[in-house]
Amino acid sequence: MKTDNNKVFLVDDDNDFRDSMQWLLSSAGYNVVSSASATEFLDVYQGEQGCLLLDVRMPGINGLALQQMLQERDIQLPIILISGHGDIPMAVNAIKAGALDFIEKPFDDRRLLSLVSKALLEAESRFKAHHETTQLKKRFDSLSQREREVMALVIQGQSNREVADKLGISPKTVEVHRARVMAKMQAASLPVLVNMGNQLPQALLDPHQ
Repeated sequence: MKTDNNKVFLVDDDNDFRDSMQWLLSSAGYNVVSSASATEFLDVYQGEQGCLLLDVRMPGINGLALQQMLQERDIQLPIILISGHGDIPMAVNAIKAGALDFIEKPFDDRRLLSLVSKALLEAESRFKAHHETTQLKKRFDSLSQREREVMALVIQGQSNREVADKLGISPKTVEVHRARVMAKMQAASLPVLVNMGNQLPQALLDPHQ
């Protein structure tokens, strides 16, 4: 593979299966990081881009529990569930909770490699979007409370006069705050600022916060 987006995390408690998967994925050019348990994975994962091959049924923290923990920590790894025949209902529930796909043992190697390729494309998209949102949040955090109030009203389409009346300040003061908002958010135009606002959690843009 000719990309850095080739890291595959594998979590399965079956040593022989992990060794087999390590060989298959490495032979296909992937950088494989394998763990025998969810706890071990959480200890080694450092936020890298990639995808996660995750066994559904494991002792201790099972696949569904690990999936929920990753969601709570806002970890963007696309997840492919590995399930045995009796684990299909669990895998379906994982899909409903956001997993990308699942594959049932025993499986065709080509099918697995196809899913991994798909998951890494999804990872690239997710991590790029997450990075952009993180940067936007940092810029938004640099705004003063008044600047946040002005931004929230401006991106709703309100004029300087309407914003001034709403906040009890002069239109000239609104102009000053608006210019600072545009500069700090690195927005070249109002439409760009509106698009940024759409990417931020709406709770941040509540003027009453």
